[in-house]
Amino acid sequence: MRLSFCGNDNASAYNISAGVLRNVCFVDALNLVPHVFLLFITFPILFIGWGSQSSKVQIHHNTWLHFPGHNLRWILTFTLLFVHVCEIAEGIVSDTQMKSRHLHLFLPAIMGFVAATVSIVYYHNIETSNFPKLLLALFLYWIMAFVTKTIKLVRYCQDGVPFSQLRFCITGIMVILYGLLMAVEINVIRVRRYVFFMNPQKVKPPEDLQDLGVRFLQPFVNLLSKATYWWMNTLIISAHKKPVDLKAIGKLPIAMRALTNYVCLKEAYEEQKVADQPNRSPSIWLAMYSAFGRPILLSSTFRYLADLLGFAGPLCISGIVKNPSNSYLSSEEFLRNVYVLAVLLFLALILQRTFLQASYYVTTETGINLRGALLAMIYNKILRLSTSNLSMGEMTLGQINNLVAIETNQLMWFLFLCPNLWAMPVQIIMGVILLYNLLGVSALVGAAVIVLLAPIQYFIATKLAEAQKSTLDYSTERLKKTNEILKGIKLLKLYAWEHIFCTSVEETRMKELTSLKTFALHTSLSIFMNAAIPIAAVLATFVTYAYTNDKPLQPAQAFASLSLFHILVTPLFLLSTVVRFAVKAIIRQKDCFYLLIGLATLSNINIRIPTGQMTMIVGQVGCGKSSLLLAILGEMQTLEGKVHWSKYSSLKDVQCSQFPFDITGCLVNRYSVAYAAQKPWLLNATVEENIIFGSPFNKQRYKAVTDACSLQPDIDLLPFGDQTEIGERGINLSGGQRQRICVARALYQNTNIVFLDDPFSALDIHLSDHLMQEGILKFLQEDKRTLVLVTHKLQYLPHADWIIAMKDGMVLREGTLKDIQNKDVELYEHWKTLMNRQDQELEKTTLERKTLRRAMYPRESKSQLEDEDEEEEEEEDEDDNMSTVLRLRTKMPWKTCWRYLTSGGFFLLFLMIFSKLLKHSVIVAIDYWLATWTSMDNANEVRNVDDTYHVAVFSILSGAGIVLCLITSLTVEWMGLTAAKNLHHNLLNKIILGPIRFFDMTPLGLILNRFSADTNIIDQHIPPTLESLTRSTLLCLSAIGMISYATPWFLVALVPLGIAFYFIQKYFRVASKDLQELDDSTQLPLLCHFSETAEGLTTIRAFRHEARFKQRMLELTDTNNIAYLFLSAANRWLEVRTDYLGACIVLTAAVTSITEGPNSGFVGLGLLYALTITNYLNWVVRNLADLEVQMGAVKKVHSFLNMESENYDGYLDPSQVPKDWPQEGEIKIENLCVRYENNLKPVLKHVKAYIKPGQKVGICGRTGSGKSSLSLAFFRMVDIFDGRIVIDGIDISKLPLHTLRSRLSIILQDPILFSGSIRFNLDPECKCTDDRLWEALEIAQLKNMVKSLPGGLDAMVTEGGENFSVGQRQLFCLARAFVRKSSILIMDEATASIDMATENILQKVVMTAFADRTVVTIAHRVHTILTADLVIVMKRGNILEYDTPENLLSQEDGIFASFVRADM
Repeated sequence: MRLSFCGNDNASAYNISAGVLRNVCFVDALNLVPHVFLLFITFPILFIGWGSQSSKVQIHHNTWLHFPGHNLRWILTFTLLFVHVCEIAEGIVSDTQMKSRHLHLFLPAIMGFVAATVSIVYYHNIETSNFPKLLLALFLYWIMAFVTKTIKLVRYCQDGVPFSQLRFCITGIMVILYGLLMAVEINVIRVRRYVFFMNPQKVKPPEDLQDLGVRFLQPFVNLLSKATYWWMNTLIISAHKKPVDLKAIGKLPIAMRALTNYVCLKEAYEEQKVADQPNRSPSIWLAMYSAFGRPILLSSTFRYLADLLGFAGPLCISGIVKNPSNSYLSSEEFLRNVYVLAVLLFLALILQRTFLQASYYVTTETGINLRGALLAMIYNKILRLSTSNLSMGEMTLGQINNLVAIETNQLMWFLFLCPNLWAMPVQIIMGVILLYNLLGVSALVGAAVIVLLAPIQYFIATKLAEAQKSTLDYSTERLKKTNEILKGIKLLKLYAWEHIFCTSVEETRMKELTSLKTFALHTSLSIFMNAAIPIAAVLATFVTYAYTNDKPLQPAQAFASLSLFHILVTPLFLLSTVVRFAVKAIIRQKDCFYLLIGLATLSNINIRIPTGQMTMIVGQVGCGKSSLLLAILGEMQTLEGKVHWSKYSSLKDVQCSQFPFDITGCLVNRYSVAYAAQKPWLLNATVEENIIFGSPFNKQRYKAVTDACSLQPDIDLLPFGDQTEIGERGINLSGGQRQRICVARALYQNTNIVFLDDPFSALDIHLSDHLMQEGILKFLQEDKRTLVLVTHKLQYLPHADWIIAMKDGMVLREGTLKDIQNKDVELYEHWKTLMNRQDQELEKTTLERKTLRRAMYPRESKSQLEDEDEEEEEEEDEDDNMSTVLRLRTKMPWKTCWRYLTSGGFFLLFLMIFSKLLKHSVIVAIDYWLATWTSMDNANEVRNVDDTYHVAVFSILSGAGIVLCLITSLTVEWMGLTAAKNLHHNLLNKIILGPIRFFDMTPLGLILNRFSADTNIIDQHIPPTLESLTRSTLLCLSAIGMISYATPWFLVALVPLGIAFYFIQKYFRVASKDLQELDDSTQLPLLCHFSETAEGLTTIRAFRHEARFKQRMLELTDTNNIAYLFLSAANRWLEVRTDYLGACIVLTAAVTSITEGPNSGFVGLGLLYALTITNYLNWVVRNLADLEVQMGAVKKVHSFLNMESENYDGYLDPSQVPKDWPQEGEIKIENLCVRYENNLKPVLKHVKAYIKPGQKVGICGRTGSGKSSLSLAFFRMVDIFDGRIVIDGIDISKLPLHTLRSRLSIILQDPILFSGSIRFNLDPECKCTDDRLWEALEIAQLKNMVKSLPGGLDAMVTEGGENFSVGQRQLFCLARAFVRKSSILIMDEATASIDMATENILQKVVMTAFADRTVVTIAHRVHTILTADLVIVMKRGNILEYDTPENLLSQEDGIFASFVRADM
């Protein structure tokens, strides 16, 4: 067959006698002209452009600029390309009918396709280089193409070509498309004025693109890149070379920042208030809708389009399997061509998936915007919370964290699922209509099965929600208990109570596990329903069809309807989830902020505070001194009264009768106040940042402040000096250091007014004096700043310019010291005895003090935290080779997976694997049987006798499938639960028995994280991921097997597809893991910032630093949101690619089955499976990536399980230890050497001492001298590696730890109380009678106070004992030590944080109630041990002096004597 343009079988083809334009051949040739013209013009420009701009690929994104009508142009061009494809197909099909080859039928169409492709490439290049004048070429092309196509259309009309002819339709559509593209081009000229106008329009790229820090380009790239996430390639590929960090993902575009969205949401919220009903509270839902409604609608539109395109699959299957005879040319005939159908199916899949991903992306972006806005709203609310709400326990930190971490995410998820709410019903209705068309009435039976079973899904879903809620409640309770254990671990170990508290956690955990069991059961039922419903529906339908229809079931019907059932099940299943989520979100939204009023704490207070002078507030514990400061700051709720701040500098007079108070208008413009709270509050930041606290850095001032607070020696000991991060509430610092940093912060600020609430409480005498002299008297008084100082150290009263003495929430006296001396002699005398010292100037500069201060902290204890996650054993050899690192980054943590699976037990593991394989074999068998059955029926047109047999086998297989679905879903959940139970149990026991050193070295937050986040992942996330992963993998494998069985040629095409899939998943997993980690790691600082703010509200507001903290919150939110956005975009990147791969699989499966043309039943089967692959491919990768991240939790838990425990067993059996040991309380310390760990230096070196029964011993020395280590040695909390301690004749190293610790008592420096009743706090073991407890309370002088509480002994103590003052807490600890009738009491700096009066009570009690017991006091204030029988002075782990106080005082040059002189 010779080639010729219009064929050579018709002579009239080239005849132009009727006029040139009447000749079809000429018109077709004319249609080639515009395309050739465009190619001719654009190719040189493109080549020159690309040649000269070799950097074109790395185009600088601030040159990106979209011309008007950008998206419309892309859509029109793609439509044009599609129409061209149809035209080419139609031409080729028509050509095959001719006797000779007619190039004019398809050649212009091919050229048109090339030209359209070139036009979009050309346009993209012009747009990125912003050179609009070159668009003229396109403008001319559209005009020419429009004209030539119109001529062709007119020619068809004249020839009377009918409208049903495909060629006519195609030409008509093309005329419209070219016309529209021409209009777009004219619009560009109109807006940009680049030609025909005098002054072209100057345009700047969007602000975001001018900032190179913005790397999230989705809103700015062209349509194709938007749809396929092409711009993500650079990030995902670079992730393979080096980990993705925050720098790589840059900043959020302005429109997505939290501030932008907060303003937007707030405006929408405020707008509602203006309405007619002023008392109606605005609805947050309406505000959310008006702020974020539009993108949700857009997303829903995409969703509708995707769902409708989804039905192309079943329709095309039905068409292809029918495989009709070939006759052509009208539109209908064209659409019957199997190859055309295969291509259409391919295109429909691609479009459907693109729309679906677009819908997901838009909702994700909107969800993130909403979350940012909500977080900003919550934060603003927290900054306005009253402190009393937090202290009264109405709004706990836990609730705030919950709100930030969980509830905002719930709302975000609700948004993600929103489009499903309205898209799904439409999808269901469409599906049922199509089914009815295919199968008639019997389809309705199947649909009815699905509809009837759907409510069960909903019921299961609601049950799931309930179970999840109760699980959440229990896990919150468990965490609260765990948190208390960890905070008080030292006390628990010293009192041998860890097992009591551990049991309490285990009890809660059992309740949690019970509700997790319910949760697991319902989850597995839900998975089962999801798998079983389609099987049941198909069974019902086909059995009904077999018995009600005369015609046999055709493969085309069978497989199209199977495919439709698969489509139908998803929305029905998800609908229940979505409805549940919607309900949940609506419940969540009920406002969590409710504020209540507390009891009056202060009453009838009228005071004046003089400007530029020092006012001291003194009084007993709990008399309302701190409350007064808070009241002046406006932190307490006033019942009546006002606070006035003087305009000039800061004269204040507080006239509050009846507190807490309403501080009205005058407070708004008060100055910023430098305030140091009684409980030190530190930021998770460096020491320097904590001191400067947002003020400009002034080196001289900074040095003066750190010296005044004697912080320099401490700073020198920190690993990175003042750049050391002190995080987790300052966990790696001692109480005194934290207090001094807070005081330094107050001193450093340049404010007129300074409030110091008990700044000396945790400091020893030298540091207190130094702070008083250097910091307060020199630094503050020189600046003439107004200072209000709350203190217990009465020896400083003479320095005060004004004194306020308080008692029981009222002012007892105010005036100068002289006034009080004259007016209230009794009070003055009382003070004098308490001061018990003359105010002598200290010889501060003596060399000895400096050397002593140098020994602040043993350096070893600062040895850096080892990285928590030691890599797996095989990864230990630190090979810095890039390739090894890369290999590890791409490798799945199979070892950890195996550890997890085996922790659930081998039997369950075997059961799971076996049932899974069996289930999938049965499901494949069902479909295989259906194919055999329909193919047999297809062969003979009448109904077969064998139908009963076929139906029977089909029913049996389906029944087996349904049962197996239930078994598999149950085994996975059951295994997950067992694993979770074992892992948590082991973790808790390991931690509880861990050495105290572990808790000093590991931040509390890190340990808590194992119990919260990681346990939650192991409990609730790994089982479903594992289930989903095994299911999708097996489905994909069975699908590939099935297609290959139906059409073996498919295997050839599978190779390149497999390679592509391997690389996609490999690149994605690495990037996804990094982004997931970034998302998690950026979430933590955000949560910390919220809880930090809530804890330090008073300080932040006193300093007036709200704006700075808000700014920080917005930055942290944006950082977290950009990480999440990138993670979401990476997921879209993956899904688009796996979906396109899936579409290619469908295309190859269709084409190979058509060309082979074997048994049509198996063709249908192959296509059905090919269609399911598209859904499951990306699930395989997503689940793999998720599992990889989730296994991190197992790995972290395992890293703690490898820790050494304390050795609890002794050489002696507990029964061998006398019941009443130690009876006498005689202590022999023989050559004792102690260290914290094997690799550290000893902290006690060869200490020898003898303490007689009933002796009162005082131990003193500077911080770091080893006195506390000695007290810990009695309890074997530290490693005794040489020497021994013998108590009442028994060497303590031979005793079981529990026995030893349960027989001694100790009172620690930090008073620790647990939440529960007072009774529980005094006697958790419930061994004592009430009388004994009341006696203890009476001795501690708490009896009256406890009696006045509702419930007496059963009155509740809040978390950490926050509802009692520090002094009261310390007295409770004293009572606790008394309740335990042990003959040895150790007081470890127990009087450090209490006032003189409470201290005197304590001293009295020790002398009377403990008269017959041995008491070892580690002294903070030396005068507390002047009455002791024996004094031991320590320095650097050695005993320097050892004698009675009298003898030691007589040695003038002795260390003890110098201590006492300093403390006078």
